[in-house]
Amino acid sequence: MKITKIDDSILIRSYLEGDEKSLEKLILKHKDRVFGYVYLIVKDHDIANDIFQDTFMKVVNTMKKGKYNEEGKFIQWTLRIAHNLAIDHFRFKKRMPTTSGGDDYDIFDLFGEEDENMEEKLISDQVKSDVVKLMEHLPKDQLEVLKMRLFFEMSFKDIAEETNVSINTALGRMRYALMNLRKLVKERNIELSF
Repeated sequence: MKITKIDDSILIRSYLEGDEKSLEKLILKHKDRVFGYVYLIVKDHDIANDIFQDTFMKVVNTMKKGKYNEEGKFIQWTLRIAHNLAIDHFRFKKRMPTTSGGDDYDIFDLFGEEDENMEEKLISDQVKSDVVKLMEHLPKDQLEVLKMRLFFEMSFKDIAEETNVSINTALGRMRYALMNLRKLVKERNIELSF
């Protein structure tokens, strides 16, 4: 049986009962998706690899402590841990600027290049904030599909499997979610571009 076909809950239960190979299978099953997700956030292979390893260490520790709750899906839970660790990386990096020194060291490197783009960043952040607020007005099934597609970058095939619907239903929910978002933007006269 292919690893991708084995249910996560079976692998988790088997691992917790002492089968170390089940953990290996679980990691292999999801490694590309988790690593890819982290890499999209940090855009650095080495940092993504560190965060990927930290993610699965946290997953293992949580499972060993008996604190993993199977109410949610394993991959979404793992991606949320990875996301939080990536955000923590940026927070720490912001607090602790590193200077490698060398002849080309410039004190202004500590300030970054973002100052000139600050206005664009503020506008972009406001647009994202507005869209996230509008999303909360969508029906639950549309919101679920939209979040899986945008935040977890799941394929419609995976979304269909996770939500126990056909691919056409998942596509339809996405379409209606986007239509409803456009309608909300128009109704509230929100400017989403700059």
